Amino acid sequence: MPEWDEIFTESGRVFLNPHSDMERISELFGKKKIQRILDLGCGTGRHILFFAKKGFDVYGLDGSPRGIELAREWLTEEGEEAKLDCSRIEHPFPYADKFFDALISIQVIHHNFIADILKTVKEIERVLKKDGIIFITIPYLIEDQPTSDEWQLKKVESRTYIPHAGKEKGIPHHFFSLEEIEKIFNAFEFLEIYIDTTNHRAILGVKK
Repeated sequence: MPEWDEIFTESGRVFLNPHSDMERISELFGKKKIQRILDLGCGTGRHILFFAKKGFDVYGLDGSPRGIELAREWLTEEGEEAKLDCSRIEHPFPYADKFFDALISIQVIHHNFIADILKTVKEIERVLKKDGIIFITIPYLIEDQPTSDEWQLKKVESRTYIPHAGKEKGIPHHFFSLEEIEKIFNAFEFLEIYIDTTNHRAILGVKK
């Protein structure tokens, strides 16, 4: 994805610290005997490194070649290993059916148009085992919807906007309603849906 390549080339490791709830999620994974995890949209590797250090079998998938390169460098610096692949997340994932015990995706899948988001969710369903766990964070709207002037966004489809300024200029942002989440992720039983410390909606669920 050229846009994120530009961001990672210019700014390097944009995100350094794991999500504030990742320690709790890691503990849950341990209790549930999770072994193989996919970080979907792994970027430069902050969560790849977090889970690798805890002994999980970690895979990362991202559409930015520069992001994957930086993630590999970070793993090498820390003496850790993970399997990293570069592909856009709306394309078929390069993994077998029911391959993963768990999948995380932090502030990633909303960066697309709804038709492509639906493709991504279908691939998430495909590669997860039955009873596999998801932990996904996505933006939501506090108000009914943002205005173009306030957010410097251009509406391109229902609940999808593209910034025309700022670091993420040109990158689609889809803002999910709760009803939309329940419909799109209907293959999952929700354990929790809540607002996290970054003001994103966090989804913790189990594949039915």
